[in-house]
Amino acid sequence: MFNLDAVSQSWRPFIRHLKYRIHAPPVPSFPQLMQGRNVVIVGSAPRSCRPKHWDDNFRVVTINASQMAAHSWLTETPDLTLMQFNQIEGMNANALEVRRVLAGQHTKRLCLLHWRHGLARLEHGLAAFGYRYDELHLMSRYARIALMQAVMGQLNLELETGSKWSNGIVAAALAIESGAANVILTGINPISSGHGYNQLDLKRQHCDSDFAALQLFRLRQHPVFTADAAVADQTGLPLWSGG
Repeated sequence: MFNLDAVSQSWRPFIRHLKYRIHAPPVPSFPQLMQGRNVVIVGSAPRSCRPKHWDDNFRVVTINASQMAAHSWLTETPDLTLMQFNQIEGMNANALEVRRVLAGQHTKRLCLLHWRHGLARLEHGLAAFGYRYDELHLMSRYARIALMQAVMGQLNLELETGSKWSNGIVAAALAIESGAANVILTGINPISSGHGYNQLDLKRQHCDSDFAALQLFRLRQHPVFTADAAVADQTGLPLWSGG
């Protein structure tokens, strides 16, 4: 019997790859912000800390609502925030919590990932929970694929949830592509569960792919460190000691 779903699934990688080639997006980067800087990627998995030898040279990139998970030490406005499209209108528990804790907050540059609607709808959605920004940027699915291929040396078409890299890993890749001198991760632990800005203890969706990404950073000799001693022990990523 002819199985239309099976045929559709078998063609999916080819179609995604074809669309990627047709779009041929430039690799996104923020060299004016990160070139030659120590860039801190702040996650919420579930705890983060201020890296050693913090000074004005550091640039801070937050993920979704991680600026609130780091509120005890991150007193500066984030230089850049990467936010998944679903956080704007989604009705799942995580999206609702993101909007709740970010209400009235601010970032210097907001980069929305995979936004599929018009700009006016996005601006309206952000205004609805009072999240403010100085600059607004969009990163399409295909631009994200191009970024990760450039930095990781692998083409990941993001066909399955388990194969995707988390936004924290994407932020680290963005810092590398932007010429960061060092990339310091904090609050990014692929072995953990939960988010530092709520008590829902939600399971992480990218554990295996993120763990593999950390190993790939080492293999490709990218200057990626962790500020979290436990993560260094668990993943083999070098512990940031200043530099």
